[in-house]
Amino acid sequence: MKIKTITEIDVLVIDDDRHMRSLIRNILFALGAKDVVEAGDGKHALSELKAFKPDLILCDLKMAPVGGMEFVRQLRADKSNPNRLVPIIMITAYAELEAVSRARDSGVNEFMAKPLSAASLEQRIRRTLEDPRGFVETETYAGPDRRRNKKGSVNGPERRATKPHLIKSAELSAKVK
Repeated sequence: MKIKTITEIDVLVIDDDRHMRSLIRNILFALGAKDVVEAGDGKHALSELKAFKPDLILCDLKMAPVGGMEFVRQLRADKSNPNRLVPIIMITAYAELEAVSRARDSGVNEFMAKPLSAASLEQRIRRTLEDPRGFVETETYAGPDRRRNKKGSVNGPERRATKPHLIKSAELSAKVK
């Protein structure tokens, strides 16, 4: 399956600050995105996903009543949701190492710190679209493979080699459509 470019994608932007949503929306349209739908929190976003099928989700971390990490966990855990494999970029002003680790462990594909620029957002979107990671599903985690670098052999057997939890990128793309 052909990898989509920025000019071919539909994006869901989730942020409780309407000015930030507007800024991101304007950047996305300037980059050539096809369509952008906005939601003010994770609960509203889950509602939007019933009718809108995004190719990418940009999500803030701290929102109420449903924050970014809870939204990601709910989306990734819902096996009946056709959007559960959609790439998610977490955008937040809280970029401490602990927040980045927790976001990664909740199932986000990428993480960006605010303030953001059009160039940095474009770069992160391109990275997400052009270098997709396989989807991993275990009893405690559902999301992209957290390992970026595929290093040589490990000492001993690889844990995931014995169980087929890793879905290849081609299969991921087919499931997204």
